[in-house]
Amino acid sequence: MAATIRDVARRAGVSVATVSRVVNHSAHKVSEETRRRVLEAIEELGYQPNDVARGLKKRTSHTIGLIVPDISNPFYPAIARGIEDVANAHGYAVVLCNTYEDLAKEREYLSLLRRRWADGLIFATVGVNTKHLRWLRGHRVPVVLVARDVEGVEIDAVLVDNFRGAYLAVRHLIGLGHQRIGFVGGPRSLHVSRERHRGYLHAIADAGIDPDPELHVEGNFRAEGGEEAMRQLLHLQPPLSAVFAANDLMAIGAMNAIKRAGFRIPEDIAVVGFDDITFASLVEPPLTTVAQPKYRMGTIAMTLLLERMEGKEDGPRKIVLDPELVVRDSCGARQREAGRTPAAPA
Repeated sequence: MAATIRDVARRAGVSVATVSRVVNHSAHKVSEETRRRVLEAIEELGYQPNDVARGLKKRTSHTIGLIVPDISNPFYPAIARGIEDVANAHGYAVVLCNTYEDLAKEREYLSLLRRRWADGLIFATVGVNTKHLRWLRGHRVPVVLVARDVEGVEIDAVLVDNFRGAYLAVRHLIGLGHQRIGFVGGPRSLHVSRERHRGYLHAIADAGIDPDPELHVEGNFRAEGGEEAMRQLLHLQPPLSAVFAANDLMAIGAMNAIKRAGFRIPEDIAVVGFDDITFASLVEPPLTTVAQPKYRMGTIAMTLLLERMEGKEDGPRKIVLDPELVVRDSCGARQREAGRTPAAPA
Protein backbone atom coordinates (compact mmCIF):
# COMPACT_ATOMS: atom_id res chain seq x y z
CA MET A 1 0.00 0.00 0.00
CA ALA A 2 1.30 3.46 -0.89
CA ALA A 3 2.49 5.61 1.99
CA THR A 4 0.26 8.51 3.01
CA ILE A 5 1.05 11.91 4.42
CA ARG A 6 -0.04 10.61 7.84
CA ASP A 7 2.53 7.80 7.59
CA VAL A 8 5.23 10.39 6.90
CA ALA A 9 4.07 12.50 9.86
CA ARG A 10 4.22 9.49 12.23
CA ARG A 11 7.66 8.42 10.99
CA ALA A 12 9.07 11.96 11.35
CA GLY A 13 7.30 12.61 14.66
CA VAL A 14 5.57 15.77 13.40
CA SER A 15 2.06 16.88 12.52
CA VAL A 16 0.42 16.35 9.13
CA ALA A 17 0.39 20.14 8.73
CA THR A 18 4.17 20.27 9.12
CA VAL A 19 4.66 17.60 6.44
CA SER A 20 2.33 19.57 4.17
CA ARG A 21 4.38 22.73 4.72
CA VAL A 22 7.59 20.95 3.75
CA VAL A 23 6.08 19.27 0.68
CA ASN A 24 4.42 22.47 -0.56
CA HIS A 25 7.38 24.76 0.23
CA SER A 26 5.08 26.80 2.44
CA ALA A 27 6.04 30.26 3.66
CA HIS A 28 5.46 29.05 7.24
CA LYS A 29 8.81 28.53 8.93
CA VAL A 30 9.95 24.97 9.57
CA SER A 31 13.24 24.36 11.34
CA GLU A 32 16.03 22.75 9.35
CA GLU A 33 16.08 19.76 11.72
CA THR A 34 12.36 19.18 11.30
CA ARG A 35 12.61 19.62 7.52
CA ARG A 36 15.43 17.07 7.44
CA ARG A 37 13.39 14.49 9.39
CA VAL A 38 10.39 14.96 7.10
CA LEU A 39 12.46 14.59 3.93
CA GLU A 40 14.16 11.47 5.32
CA ALA A 41 10.76 9.96 6.17
CA ILE A 42 9.49 10.76 2.66
CA GLU A 43 12.49 9.02 1.13
CA GLU A 44 12.32 5.98 3.45
CA LEU A 45 8.61 5.45 2.85
CA GLY A 46 8.68 6.30 -0.87
CA TYR A 47 5.90 8.84 -0.35
CA GLN A 48 4.56 10.56 -3.48
CA PRO A 49 2.49 13.72 -2.92
CA ASN A 50 -0.94 13.53 -4.55
CA ASP A 51 -0.68 16.33 -7.10
CA VAL A 52 -4.28 15.82 -8.23
CA ALA A 53 -5.65 16.25 -4.72
CA ARG A 54 -3.44 19.26 -4.12
CA GLY A 55 -4.65 20.77 -7.37
CA LEU A 56 -8.30 20.22 -6.43
CA LYS A 57 -7.73 22.05 -3.16
CA LYS A 58 -5.79 24.94 -4.65
CA ARG A 59 -7.47 24.93 -8.08
CA THR A 60 -4.11 24.59 -9.76
CA SER A 61 -2.59 21.75 -11.74
CA HIS A 62 1.00 22.77 -12.54
CA THR A 63 0.13 22.33 -16.20
CA ILE A 64 0.27 24.76 -19.11
CA GLY A 65 -2.07 24.44 -22.07
CA LEU A 66 -0.39 24.89 -25.47
CA ILE A 67 -2.76 25.13 -28.43
CA VAL A 68 -1.33 25.08 -31.96
CA PRO A 69 -3.16 25.22 -35.31
CA ASP A 70 -1.22 22.45 -37.09
CA ILE A 71 1.22 20.19 -35.29
CA SER A 72 2.22 18.60 -38.62
CA ASN A 73 3.91 21.88 -39.52
CA PRO A 74 7.49 21.60 -38.13
CA PHE A 75 7.34 25.30 -37.24
CA TYR A 76 5.20 24.64 -34.16
CA PRO A 77 7.16 21.78 -32.52
CA ALA A 78 10.21 24.07 -32.54
CA ILE A 79 8.24 26.69 -30.60
CA ALA A 80 6.81 24.00 -28.31
CA ARG A 81 10.32 22.84 -27.40
CA GLY A 82 11.22 26.32 -26.15
CA ILE A 83 7.98 26.54 -24.15
CA GLU A 84 8.48 23.09 -22.64
CA ASP A 85 12.09 23.69 -21.62
CA VAL A 86 11.18 26.80 -19.62
CA ALA A 87 8.00 25.23 -18.23
CA ASN A 88 9.80 22.09 -17.04
CA ALA A 89 12.52 24.16 -15.40
CA HIS A 90 9.80 25.80 -13.28
CA GLY A 91 7.94 22.60 -12.41
CA TYR A 92 5.19 22.79 -15.03
CA ALA A 93 4.07 20.17 -17.54
CA VAL A 94 2.80 21.19 -20.99
CA VAL A 95 -0.40 19.78 -22.47
CA LEU A 96 -0.41 20.05 -26.28
CA CYS A 97 -3.65 20.52 -28.21
CA ASN A 98 -3.98 20.68 -32.02
CA THR A 99 -6.87 22.61 -33.58
CA TYR A 100 -6.34 21.76 -37.27
CA GLU A 101 -7.04 25.46 -38.01
CA ASP A 102 -10.59 25.04 -36.64
CA LEU A 103 -11.85 27.95 -34.53
CA ALA A 104 -14.58 25.82 -32.91
CA LYS A 105 -11.99 23.26 -31.82
CA GLU A 106 -9.82 26.08 -30.44
CA ARG A 107 -12.70 27.22 -28.27
CA GLU A 108 -13.38 23.65 -27.11
CA TYR A 109 -9.78 23.21 -26.04
CA LEU A 110 -9.75 26.53 -24.20
CA SER A 111 -12.89 25.51 -22.31
CA LEU A 112 -11.49 22.06 -21.52
CA LEU A 113 -8.18 23.42 -20.26
CA ARG A 114 -9.93 25.94 -18.03
CA ARG A 115 -12.16 23.19 -16.57
CA ARG A 116 -9.05 21.14 -15.85
CA TRP A 117 -7.52 24.19 -14.09
CA ALA A 118 -4.59 24.69 -16.41
CA ASP A 119 -2.54 27.41 -14.75
CA GLY A 120 -1.92 29.30 -17.99
CA LEU A 121 -2.44 29.15 -21.74
CA ILE A 122 -0.21 29.75 -24.76
CA PHE A 123 -1.62 29.48 -28.25
CA ALA A 124 -1.46 30.48 -31.88
CA THR A 125 -5.00 31.47 -32.71
CA VAL A 126 -6.70 30.33 -35.91
CA GLY A 127 -9.14 33.14 -36.68
CA VAL A 128 -10.32 36.71 -36.35
CA ASN A 129 -13.25 36.10 -33.99
CA THR A 130 -11.96 37.51 -30.71
CA LYS A 131 -14.90 36.88 -28.38
CA HIS A 132 -13.19 34.04 -26.52
CA LEU A 133 -9.94 36.06 -26.28
CA ARG A 134 -11.84 38.95 -24.76
CA TRP A 135 -13.41 36.57 -22.24
CA LEU A 136 -9.99 35.25 -21.22
CA ARG A 137 -8.66 38.77 -20.88
CA GLY A 138 -11.70 39.93 -18.92
CA HIS A 139 -11.45 37.05 -16.46
CA ARG A 140 -7.71 37.60 -15.95
CA VAL A 141 -6.80 34.17 -17.27
CA PRO A 142 -3.00 34.09 -17.79
CA VAL A 143 -2.60 33.79 -21.55
CA VAL A 144 0.05 34.57 -24.16
CA LEU A 145 -0.31 34.47 -27.94
CA VAL A 146 2.65 33.13 -29.91
CA ALA A 147 3.48 33.43 -33.64
CA ARG A 148 0.03 34.81 -34.50
CA ASP A 149 -1.52 38.06 -33.37
CA VAL A 150 -5.08 39.35 -33.47
CA GLU A 151 -6.28 42.89 -33.95
CA GLY A 152 -8.53 44.58 -31.41
CA VAL A 153 -7.56 42.62 -28.30
CA GLU A 154 -4.95 43.82 -25.81
CA ILE A 155 -3.17 40.60 -24.88
CA ASP A 156 0.43 39.46 -24.40
CA ALA A 157 2.00 38.21 -27.64
CA VAL A 158 5.37 37.03 -28.95
CA LEU A 159 5.73 37.52 -32.69
CA VAL A 160 8.17 38.00 -35.52
CA ASP A 161 8.10 41.09 -37.74
CA ASN A 162 6.13 39.48 -40.57
CA PHE A 163 6.01 42.62 -42.68
CA ARG A 164 9.78 43.03 -42.57
CA GLY A 165 10.40 39.36 -43.27
CA ALA A 166 8.27 39.40 -46.40
CA TYR A 167 9.83 42.68 -47.50
CA LEU A 168 13.33 41.20 -47.15
CA ALA A 169 12.38 38.14 -49.19
CA VAL A 170 10.85 40.06 -52.09
CA ARG A 171 13.56 42.73 -52.18
CA HIS A 172 16.09 39.90 -52.40
CA LEU A 173 14.33 38.50 -55.46
CA ILE A 174 14.09 41.94 -57.02
CA GLY A 175 17.81 42.42 -56.41
CA LEU A 176 18.41 39.26 -58.44
CA GLY A 177 16.62 40.84 -61.40
CA HIS A 178 13.09 39.46 -61.01
CA GLN A 179 10.10 41.61 -61.95
CA ARG A 180 7.25 39.07 -62.26
CA ILE A 181 7.14 37.68 -58.71
CA GLY A 182 4.23 35.51 -57.66
CA PHE A 183 2.90 35.49 -54.10
CA VAL A 184 1.40 32.42 -52.44
CA GLY A 185 -0.26 33.76 -49.31
CA GLY A 186 -1.89 32.24 -46.25
CA PRO A 187 -5.59 32.58 -45.38
CA ARG A 188 -6.53 36.25 -45.60
CA SER A 189 -8.49 35.98 -42.34
CA LEU A 190 -5.20 35.75 -40.42
CA HIS A 191 -3.31 38.87 -39.40
CA VAL A 192 0.02 37.12 -40.07
CA SER A 193 -1.04 36.46 -43.69
CA ARG A 194 -2.06 40.05 -44.26
CA GLU A 195 1.22 41.36 -42.84
CA ARG A 196 3.29 39.13 -45.15
CA HIS A 197 1.18 40.20 -48.12
CA ARG A 198 1.67 43.83 -47.11
CA GLY A 199 5.45 43.31 -47.02
CA TYR A 200 5.34 41.79 -50.50
CA LEU A 201 3.35 44.73 -51.88
CA HIS A 202 5.62 47.34 -50.30
CA ALA A 203 8.73 45.72 -51.73
CA ILE A 204 7.15 45.67 -55.19
CA ALA A 205 6.07 49.30 -54.90
CA ASP A 206 9.44 50.50 -53.59
CA ALA A 207 11.09 48.94 -56.64
CA GLY A 208 8.74 50.82 -58.98
CA ILE A 209 7.09 47.62 -60.23
CA ASP A 210 3.40 47.81 -61.11
CA PRO A 211 1.43 45.34 -58.95
CA ASP A 212 -0.47 42.60 -60.74
CA PRO A 213 -3.36 41.07 -58.72
CA GLU A 214 -3.16 37.92 -60.85
CA LEU A 215 0.19 37.15 -59.22
CA HIS A 216 -1.42 36.84 -55.78
CA VAL A 217 -2.95 33.45 -54.92
CA GLU A 218 -4.28 32.45 -51.51
CA GLY A 219 -3.03 29.20 -49.98
CA ASN A 220 -3.66 27.43 -46.69
CA PHE A 221 -0.19 27.20 -45.06
CA ARG A 222 0.04 23.53 -46.10
CA ALA A 223 2.15 21.90 -48.82
CA GLU A 224 -0.85 20.83 -50.90
CA GLY A 225 -2.18 24.38 -50.79
CA GLY A 226 1.15 25.72 -52.06
CA GLU A 227 1.21 23.16 -54.86
CA GLU A 228 -2.32 24.03 -56.00
CA ALA A 229 -1.60 27.78 -55.86
CA MET A 230 1.59 27.31 -57.88
CA ARG A 231 -0.28 25.39 -60.57
CA GLN A 232 -2.52 28.43 -60.99
CA LEU A 233 0.46 30.79 -61.22
CA LEU A 234 2.18 28.63 -63.86
CA HIS A 235 -0.66 29.31 -66.32
CA LEU A 236 -0.12 33.09 -66.28
CA GLN A 237 1.10 35.02 -69.31
CA PRO A 238 3.57 36.56 -69.39
CA PRO A 239 5.10 33.89 -67.14
CA LEU A 240 6.49 34.69 -63.71
CA SER A 241 10.18 34.18 -62.96
CA ALA A 242 10.02 33.93 -59.17
CA VAL A 243 7.60 33.14 -56.35
CA PHE A 244 7.50 34.06 -52.68
CA ALA A 245 5.45 31.72 -50.50
CA ALA A 246 4.22 32.90 -47.10
CA ASN A 247 5.49 29.78 -45.35
CA ASP A 248 7.94 26.98 -46.08
CA LEU A 249 5.37 24.20 -46.42
CA MET A 250 3.66 26.12 -49.22
CA ALA A 251 7.04 26.92 -50.77
CA ILE A 252 7.90 23.20 -50.82
CA GLY A 253 4.52 22.46 -52.37
CA ALA A 254 5.18 25.15 -54.98
CA MET A 255 8.55 23.57 -55.77
CA ASN A 256 6.82 20.24 -56.40
CA ALA A 257 4.42 21.89 -58.86
CA ILE A 258 7.27 23.67 -60.66
CA LYS A 259 9.25 20.45 -61.09
CA ARG A 260 6.23 18.45 -62.23
CA ALA A 261 5.55 21.09 -64.87
CA GLY A 262 9.07 20.55 -66.25
CA PHE A 263 10.64 23.77 -65.00
CA ARG A 264 13.97 24.13 -63.20
CA ILE A 265 14.59 25.80 -59.84
CA PRO A 266 16.08 28.42 -59.80
CA GLU A 267 17.05 28.62 -63.50
CA ASP A 268 13.44 29.01 -64.68
CA ILE A 269 11.65 30.00 -61.48
CA ALA A 270 13.25 31.14 -58.21
CA VAL A 271 11.54 30.25 -54.93
CA VAL A 272 11.67 31.83 -51.45
CA GLY A 273 9.74 30.70 -48.36
CA PHE A 274 9.14 31.86 -44.80
CA ASP A 275 9.85 30.13 -41.41
CA ASP A 276 13.08 28.14 -42.00
CA ILE A 277 11.68 24.81 -40.85
CA THR A 278 14.05 21.82 -40.75
CA PHE A 279 12.90 20.57 -44.16
CA ALA A 280 13.92 23.86 -45.80
CA SER A 281 17.57 22.85 -45.91
CA LEU A 282 16.80 19.26 -46.94
CA VAL A 283 14.72 19.75 -50.10
CA GLU A 284 16.40 19.94 -53.50
CA PRO A 285 17.43 22.59 -54.17
CA PRO A 286 17.72 23.82 -50.56
CA LEU A 287 15.15 26.52 -49.91
CA THR A 288 15.98 30.19 -49.46
CA THR A 289 13.70 31.39 -46.68
CA VAL A 290 13.01 33.94 -43.96
CA ALA A 291 14.01 32.45 -40.60
CA GLN A 292 11.94 32.98 -37.48
CA PRO A 293 13.66 32.48 -34.09
CA LYS A 294 11.23 29.70 -33.21
CA TYR A 295 12.81 28.26 -30.07
CA ARG A 296 13.40 31.75 -28.68
CA MET A 297 9.77 32.67 -29.36
CA GLY A 298 8.76 29.70 -27.22
CA THR A 299 11.07 30.54 -24.33
CA ILE A 300 9.96 34.18 -24.28
CA ALA A 301 6.28 33.21 -24.44
CA MET A 302 6.63 30.87 -21.48
CA THR A 303 8.60 33.47 -19.51
CA LEU A 304 5.85 36.04 -20.08
CA LEU A 305 3.24 33.51 -19.00
CA LEU A 306 5.10 32.74 -15.78
CA GLU A 307 5.15 36.45 -14.99
CA ARG A 308 1.40 36.66 -15.60
CA MET A 309 0.76 33.64 -13.39
CA GLU A 310 2.76 35.34 -10.62
CA GLY A 311 0.27 38.20 -10.75
CA LYS A 312 2.20 40.92 -12.53
CA GLU A 313 -0.33 43.57 -13.49
CA ASP A 314 1.52 45.68 -16.06
CA GLY A 315 -0.19 46.29 -19.40
CA PRO A 316 -0.25 43.81 -22.29
CA ARG A 317 3.17 43.28 -23.83
CA LYS A 318 3.84 42.63 -27.49
CA ILE A 319 7.37 41.40 -28.21
CA VAL A 320 8.30 41.50 -31.90
CA LEU A 321 11.48 39.67 -32.92
CA ASP A 322 13.54 40.29 -36.03
CA PRO A 323 13.46 37.82 -38.94
CA GLU A 324 16.55 36.85 -40.93
CA LEU A 325 16.88 36.01 -44.62
CA VAL A 326 18.67 32.67 -45.09
CA VAL A 327 20.03 32.39 -48.64
CA ARG A 328 20.29 28.90 -50.12
CA ASP A 329 20.11 27.54 -53.68
CA SER A 330 16.42 27.93 -54.60
CA CYS A 331 16.67 31.67 -55.33
CA GLY A 332 19.68 31.52 -57.68
CA ALA A 333 21.89 33.92 -55.71
CA ARG A 334 24.59 31.34 -55.08
CA GLN A 335 24.73 30.35 -58.75
CA ARG A 336 25.17 33.99 -59.67
CA GLU A 337 27.99 34.43 -57.15
CA ALA A 338 29.68 31.32 -58.54
CA GLY A 339 29.44 32.65 -62.08
CA ARG A 340 26.68 30.23 -63.12
CA THR A 341 24.06 32.86 -63.93
CA PRO A 342 20.53 31.41 -64.11
CA ALA A 343 18.40 32.06 -67.17
CA ALA A 344 17.39 35.71 -67.40
CA PRO A 345 14.02 36.45 -65.76
CA ALA A 346 11.14 36.87 -68.19
